[in-house]
Amino acid sequence: MNIITKGLLALSIFSLSATAVQAQIIVRVRPPRPTVVVTRPPAPTPRHVWVDEDWVQDNRGYRWHGGYWAEPPRARAVWVPGHWAGRHRGYAWIPGHWR
Repeated sequence: MNIITKGLLALSIFSLSATAVQAQIIVRVRPPRPTVVVTRPPAPTPRHVWVDEDWVQDNRGYRWHGGYWAEPPRARAVWVPGHWAGRHRGYAWIPGHWR
């Protein structure tokens, strides 16, 4: 491999990894959980799992997102709810994920 090919390969790997990174938005005060009565619709299938309401990061901060039914990506997968994590200057939302 010549130097140009190696450079292009390194650049493409770097650009792919950079697009997967999402910056965390730090807030000084955690936003309060909205007081909303949630009516959970019936599950589409017995395999679906209810994912509770939580925060979603947008361009300027966080917005509240309603709950929904989701099908686990693999057998025995468990939904881990999101949570607020303390940071140096405030809090960042760590989104829920499948484990």
